[in-house]
Amino acid sequence: MGNRMVIALGGNAIQLGNGSTAAEQREACYHTAEQLVSIIRNGYEIVLAHGNGPQVGNIILQNQISQCEKLPAMPLDTCGAMSQGMIGYWLQSALYEVFKQQGIEKETVTILTQVQVDKEDQAFQNPTKPIGSFYTKEEADKLQEEKGYTMVEDAGRGFRRVVASPKPINIIEKNVINSLLNQQVVVVATGGGGIPVTICGSHLEGVEAVIDKDFASEKLAELVDAETLLILTAVEKVAINYGKDNEQWLSELSVEEAEEYIKEKHFAPGSMLPKIEAAITFAKSKPGRKVIITSLDKANVAVEGRTGTVISA
Repeated sequence: MGNRMVIALGGNAIQLGNGSTAAEQREACYHTAEQLVSIIRNGYEIVLAHGNGPQVGNIILQNQISQCEKLPAMPLDTCGAMSQGMIGYWLQSALYEVFKQQGIEKETVTILTQVQVDKEDQAFQNPTKPIGSFYTKEEADKLQEEKGYTMVEDAGRGFRRVVASPKPINIIEKNVINSLLNQQVVVVATGGGGIPVTICGSHLEGVEAVIDKDFASEKLAELVDAETLLILTAVEKVAINYGKDNEQWLSELSVEEAEEYIKEKHFAPGSMLPKIEAAITFAKSKPGRKVIITSLDKANVAVEGRTGTVISA
């Protein structure tokens, strides 16, 4: 078929629950590979993007616990790179095993992906993305004074550091990813939204920020000229009036309808809203492009048009 698709994996595709061990998370990746193999069999050229929230949070916590003068904590961009490598390894291993079991002649590779952001992005003036541990008020004040962190109270559970969540404007490794796709390689890229970097002349500088996975996946889909962006989340379809008596599950959405539902505040920030916003951007970026939102277990039948929510211009 030759169709090109970016698949954005939600956290449930990797993490089986809070405190999951490496073995449990690898098992989740194996289940993910089993679910996706039918799509790959059908001739799609696939890029897998994924979240990293729990994993990078654990890396940050491990850094904090073990840090000392001889073992300083790593910065956020480096922690993000660590999580990309770790999760990419798990996914590569799982896909290798499933391909061998099912006689599929495919190779998989993870690209440590740097995503360019604008140093003037207004998100840097208003950090909103919580990361890391919870702290007492006294601990938070000390971190704010000593390290310059922005600390906020989080739903009565304590104080957390928040960082900027700028929009992606380019992917540094896009040409490499395109080249691999042309060779029919399954590529894992932009893990956790990618490593946020700014360009200063000939220098790439990592920044203390977190790029939303869905926005990064959308930018990736544009840059590899994908026909479809498949966003996998916890629900089979998108709903309006979610959780209410008049809840309505949607099979199709036009860009105009989606924009109207956003104005009516049907989609929760930090949950479904960024997925819908990313879907609108991708659907509008080129004629014929579409977005499918569904659950991991329904991915194959959604691609076949039998479930999920399709968003198109």
